[in-house]
Amino acid sequence: MPEYKISIEIQPGSKQVDFVDKQLHQFNIGNIGDYQYTPLFLLLRDSEENVVVGGLEGFIGYGKALLLAAEQEAVNRGCLNVYVFTYSFQAPEFYQHLGYQVFGELEDFPPGHRRYFLKKSL
Repeated sequence: MPEYKISIEIQPGSKQVDFVDKQLHQFNIGNIGDYQYTPLFLLLRDSEENVVVGGLEGFIGYGKALLLAAEQEAVNRGCLNVYVFTYSFQAPEFYQHLGYQVFGELEDFPPGHRRYFLKKSL
């Protein structure tokens, strides 16, 4: 398995943004159809070639490392709390396993699914 490193970027290059956005968008469209999406980017890069291989939601088991890196960056910037939203088809249990608590939920948003809002104190 190749080695990867996480890079936190305020303004990633358009190719990297497009790669992550396309992967996440295709996954979500396959589950709920077309939707509006505004991303936040933490990029997973190959440490040798610096090529983007994933993003915040992560691929190949790196989701936890990406989320923990995002939390650490929030702490570094003085944040005391964090929140995320996810859908029932995206694994809300993943966030709960890492200490997030559901504070809101929308039924049939999109139809047949739920949108969850989760929070965590840092």
